Parts: sequence; C-alpha cells; structure tokens
Amino acid sequence: MAADFFDALKLRRSIYGITKKASVPDERIESILKDALLHTPSAYNSQSARLILLLGKSHDELWDAVKDTLAKIAVSPEAFARTEKKIDGFKAGYGTVLFFEDQAVIQKLQDENPLYKDVFPGWSLNSAGMIQFVVWTSLAAEGMGASLQHYNPLIDEWVQKKTGVPAAWRLLAQMPFGVANAPAGDKSFLPVEERFKVFS
Repeated sequence: MAADFFDALKLRRSIYGITKKASVPDERIESILKDALLHTPSAYNSQSARLILLLGKSHDELWDAVKDTLAKIAVSPEAFARTEKKIDGFKAGYGTVLFFEDQAVIQKLQDENPLYKDVFPGWSLNSAGMIQFVVWTSLAAEGMGASLQHYNPLIDEWVQKKTGVPAAWRLLAQMPFGVANAPAGDKSFLPVEERFKVFS
C-alpha cells in the first residue's frame, strides 16, 4: 500500500545506490507516469509536459551515451573516472524517466497571449518542476529510489535520434530509478522559523 502524502514526501530523497530491480510491475510504473501527466497542474492548462520511460536496453543505452559524450569533453582522466563511476551508478538502475517541455505549446500560448509572452517559459518550468516532483515522490511511495539528473543539452541530439521525438520537445531532466541498495545521505534543515511567516 502506498504511503500517505507527507510520508511519501519524506521518503523522496536523492538516492544514488539503485539496482536493476523494480518494486512494482512495469504497468504500475507506466500508470504513475500517465497519472502524473493527467493530474499535474500547468499554466493555462497547457499540458506541455512530455515524458518518455526508458527500460531495459534503452535505459542502458542512454547512460552509455551520456558516458561516451562526457568522455569526449573530459578535462582529465582522473576527473572522468569520477564521472564514469557516477554514470555507472545511474545505469545500474532499473529505468529512467526523461522529462520534456513541448516548446510548440509554449510558443502557441505566447502568440495567443502577447501580454504574458515573457512569463510563459518560466511558468513552463514551474509545471516541469511539479511533474518531476510528482513522479519522484510517487516512485518513492512505491519503494523505489531515484535522483534527478541534468545531462541536457549535451545528450539532446542522441535522445532525439534514439526516440524520434519532435524537435520542439525540450529535454529538461533525466530520472534514473530502481530499488535502492543504499540509503540517502544525511540531510540538514534550516530552521523553519527563518523560512516561514504568518500574518493575520
């Protein structure tokens, strides 16, 4: 049974030790992503978020492509060795969710609402952050660890060729996930009193 909302919120951490195991069937993972797309809010109900789920060979190929891309621009063998270890950790996971925002949708809203044209890109990123949070928290509630990565735009061309997505789909983040084999690290919290005010 899934955790309640705030229990799930507390479970959602950056988990880097993940395995090629899932705690739920693929169909459940797909259902989570579809529900996130349907029920995460967006400005003007634009529904500009786009998701791709990579499993199995496709998941492995993504992280091989990330590694190959970064190897070509590495500043030193030592630096790349640390990067390679990190990427291998993502590849060790069960799957990856790719998060996009459809720029054609945003451009249409800008054209139709010129008074707000300058703020639609920011609102799009607000929506993107929400759907990333929804997916991440939902995976945590189902017993899986995940982290949010940003190897775009370095891998944009590879992703476009691999998936055939429209050029208007802007890649924003990658979320490798799987059953955790290591806990999240310690997390410190600033005093809530410094971050929260009430006026009445």
